[in-house]
Amino acid sequence: MQNRLVLTATVEREEDLRYTPAGIPVVQMWVRHQSRQTAGGFERDVACEIQAVLIGEDARRYAGKLAGNTVTLTGFLSQRSLKNPRLVLNIEYVEFVKG
Repeated sequence: MQNRLVLTATVEREEDLRYTPAGIPVVQMWVRHQSRQTAGGFERDVACEIQAVLIGEDARRYAGKLAGNTVTLTGFLSQRSLKNPRLVLNIEYVEFVKG
């Protein structure tokens, strides 16, 4: 079963395009989400900042074009590495929000 996360957020910071030792393009970024959600029948304001990573040809395509933009991201959460349990959003699809 594949579970995907869909999140609309603003790209607060974007690092420069880099390449892994295997030559795979990678862009690291931090995104900020703010919304109003209902939980247990009560509305509440939600805000968070999440580290995200875009890998492959989309990293090359979007490098330098994301910071400051609001985007809808589709992907999955994973830990940063085997030794670092911090969550990272692995982006599979990017859609710019018009506005």
